[in-house]
Amino acid sequence: MRGSWGPKPTAKKEFLKTSLVQKVCSMGHGTSRLYSALAKTLNSSTASQHPEYLVSPDPEHLEPIDPKELLEECRAVLHTRPPRFQRDFVDLRTDHPSSHPPIRVMQWNILAQALGEGKDNFVQCPVEALKWEERKCLILEEILAYQPDILCLQEVDHYFDTFQPLLSRLGYQGTFFPKPWSPCLDVEHNNGPDGCALFFLQNRFKLVNSANIRLTAMTLKTNQVAIAQTLECKESSRQFCIAVTHLKARTGWERFRSAQGCDLLQNLQNITQGAKIPLIICGDFNAEPTEEVYKHFASSSLNLNSAYKLLSADGQSEPPYTTWKIRTSGECRHTLDYIWYSKHALSVRSALDLLTEEQIGPNRLPSFNYPSDHLSLVCDFSFNEEPDGLL
Repeated sequence: MRGSWGPKPTAKKEFLKTSLVQKVCSMGHGTSRLYSALAKTLNSSTASQHPEYLVSPDPEHLEPIDPKELLEECRAVLHTRPPRFQRDFVDLRTDHPSSHPPIRVMQWNILAQALGEGKDNFVQCPVEALKWEERKCLILEEILAYQPDILCLQEVDHYFDTFQPLLSRLGYQGTFFPKPWSPCLDVEHNNGPDGCALFFLQNRFKLVNSANIRLTAMTLKTNQVAIAQTLECKESSRQFCIAVTHLKARTGWERFRSAQGCDLLQNLQNITQGAKIPLIICGDFNAEPTEEVYKHFASSSLNLNSAYKLLSADGQSEPPYTTWKIRTSGECRHTLDYIWYSKHALSVRSALDLLTEEQIGPNRLPSFNYPSDHLSLVCDFSFNEEPDGLL
């Protein structure tokens, strides 16, 4: 049985410009009790004394939430929408039994609200499907359905008013690192910059150290970021590093992505003490497996494998797609999202299968059924028997 959801101890306060602040919206036809309490907490924060900054609410002053109760609230808001798609876990266990519960890791580009409504031009997606009041409930429903121990997100532009307050009350500790020049800021009525967010359950892991990394390319600082944290499992006392990133998008930027990937690998080489500490890297790489940056990760001295290759018949092929959308420029079906892991130290016990083309439907993503243009990836990991020289 995986780690249970519980209350969260005090977390470090984090600051951000007030452009991140929006009113916490009511859910559905009536104001949610959870969201009312949340709005009260945000309004009473020290941001009211210092309007140039927003301070995350101290989780000690927030009551823990029962995840089932929150899930029920989300489903009440979504009662007019079609039900969630059914996705199944594929058992990938080998002959190596584990004496400790697996570690469930979720990777997901959730689609920044400002981009979804203002820049991405999803021509087949009805505007009503993108309303934040409901779309946030679809995102939360997806997270609550799989109950990850570690959650790695990209394109998060509602960290302080939605994800941090709610997930902290579910027992998670969170870290947010925004892009320095987020494209969200160009959108009218934006909710601040988007960035990467990393959450872990505090009843399962202890934070050993944390690094916010602004990626460089050809010695220049770029607009892309990563978060890397070393955690210690409370059950086994084993340490590992978890990292989340989002590389530069668009065709024509392949060399740039490659340079960013090399910079991230070098940072992770240092953090893991030359791969002595096992590693899991989640991200939207904006790169197909044919790109140089993918090959750098596949051939790195960190000894990495891509978890979702294990779903293929030969164990060597990535899924046919992790994102599928229709924009004014045409239909885009690509494999861009990955969960990399240290194959010498970790095993993938199971992985969540992808949505089929039939489930996704002719209008593709996002939709009334699914809140993002990227599919979530979810894997259960276990430690291999402790090799010599590994922490």
